[in-house]
Amino acid sequence: MNPPTPSGLLSPELIAMMDKGVSVIVSSCDLAMRPSIMRAVGSAVAPDGRSVTVYVSRPQSRQLVQDIAATGRIAVVFSEPASHRTVQVKASSARIRNAQASDAPVLARYLKSMEDEIRLVGFAPPFTRTMLTHQLEDVVAISFEPSQAFDQTPGPKAGAALPATPRSAA
Repeated sequence: MNPPTPSGLLSPELIAMMDKGVSVIVSSCDLAMRPSIMRAVGSAVAPDGRSVTVYVSRPQSRQLVQDIAATGRIAVVFSEPASHRTVQVKASSARIRNAQASDAPVLARYLKSMEDEIRLVGFAPPFTRTMLTHQLEDVVAISFEPSQAFDQTPGPKAGAALPATPRSAA
């Protein structure tokens, strides 16, 4: 069995970084271009990087969810707290659904990874659990296929579009 073919937007290393469970900030805007933003309580990235799902708490993210529902626009930043290695992906056709019981393991894996990530910068797991607290019935899953990707790591390349990665032959 061949490994999944990367999307061409993201290298396998970036896909692995994004999927392991790092800090995730989700943003959008309304039709008048007013921004909305919220920290995700979970995320999952397909092995080939072609599909991303982020999870937000509906009570904390009402405007964001409303904006994505109205426009389909989404921008998501994935950042490693210890290194500040950061990537931003964007799409214009995000889909929203209520989280389901099948999403609970994804959210638990994300929480565990974030506890480890945040511990590296000096904060104990109770801090992370408080920051990411949610009730499954209040969680919204937002899925999309990235159409743009940018390096957002602080430094001279911040904001630059990521170069396309070659696709392996299937």
